[in-house]
Amino acid sequence: MNDSTPTAARQTLRRNANGWHLGVLSGPVHSAVRTAGPEALAQALQTTRARTLGLMQAWQNALPDLSVPPLPEMNPPLWEWGHIAWFQEWWTVRNRQRHLGTRSARIGEAFGPSLLPDADALYNSSDVAHDSRWALALPDLAGTQAYLAQVLQRSLAHLKALPAVQDAGQAASDEALYFWRLVLQHEDMHNEASVYMAQALGLHLPQALCWRTGAGVGAAGHAHALPAQTHPTQTHPTQIHVPAQVHTLGHSGPGFAFDNELQAQPVALAAFDIDAATVSWARYLPFVQATGHALPPHVRWVEGMWQAQHFGQWQALDLQAPALHVNAHDAQAWCEWAGRRLPTEAEWECAAHTPDFVWGQVWEWTASDFAPYPGFEAHPYRDYSAPWWHDHRVLRGACAATSAHVVDVRYRNFFVPARRDIFAGFRSVAV
Repeated sequence: MNDSTPTAARQTLRRNANGWHLGVLSGPVHSAVRTAGPEALAQALQTTRARTLGLMQAWQNALPDLSVPPLPEMNPPLWEWGHIAWFQEWWTVRNRQRHLGTRSARIGEAFGPSLLPDADALYNSSDVAHDSRWALALPDLAGTQAYLAQVLQRSLAHLKALPAVQDAGQAASDEALYFWRLVLQHEDMHNEASVYMAQALGLHLPQALCWRTGAGVGAAGHAHALPAQTHPTQTHPTQIHVPAQVHTLGHSGPGFAFDNELQAQPVALAAFDIDAATVSWARYLPFVQATGHALPPHVRWVEGMWQAQHFGQWQALDLQAPALHVNAHDAQAWCEWAGRRLPTEAEWECAAHTPDFVWGQVWEWTASDFAPYPGFEAHPYRDYSAPWWHDHRVLRGACAATSAHVVDVRYRNFFVPARRDIFAGFRSVAV
């Protein structure tokens, strides 16, 4: 496998008292798969597929009928897994212009037929309304697994058949490999969503499938050993002072980027002081007690102690762990109570370039609406960003369930502000 990331620079992994594996990061981290060549990409695709298949089996063990309620934040598991296969097939198998990357067509004659009859009518998320997915006549688990296997085999064959991209120059190489890098991260994102759903439903999943392991093509950057439940110590300050500066926000240079990261722009930032780590339960719960603010549904006070539900099991709450399953409104309310504020995404990204900035345990709400950078141009997968502008909020960082392939300091996650099911918390800035 072509992974030149030094061992000392990889994510460090810990297991806390509740069994959570937390990939604690500090400083700027960049995903190595964004610049990976064909061999490393092929290995990463197979590593991610192994996790997908493991999650499928774990879900069947925990919920044999694979039936989940029709809620806005969920999808039928069989639809999720079939959609992973469909998306990979659409862009890397059926797409006759796959080698053109962002310059390829989105629809039309450039696309051939699917291996699965009626696949487009079942799995095209651009056309299949969310609430209709529970009524679809989907292939069963075995049929879905067969579709996944056939698509991966053909996708890898097309990847192997690409001309020698390293000899074509960096820009041509990035375009030729664009769709394989895209489908890899797409599958990783759906696996993370599968873990969210299991937590929301109280289903038990094996720990090794839930949390980032660092296997395969990982995140390259500065990362060092920190306690799994990171909290300020004498060696790790509670606050980081970031001096006034002009920060280049977004992606520039070679490698893969999502369309919403591009058009890197200079942003003038005033000096600010930001939390070195995310707000812990020890800081969050006094706000709940003082104001009567609603707790996240997975936290309770029982027999004189705080407890948290982890995949169906109630356990003692570690007060030094990051506050989790809070939405943007909860985070904003805490900031108002504490006399602080949420960082903008530009402040977050700038601060993340300092070595004492600890992240990677929970996604972090920011004060920024999800909006295009000036000069935005949609990539062929047009529904990735554009439909969600302005009514979603930007989250930065990563959570413990986020694949190492996805972890990148420039990555912009986005959800509606009311979502509590995702593994999200926040940090604050002094006012």
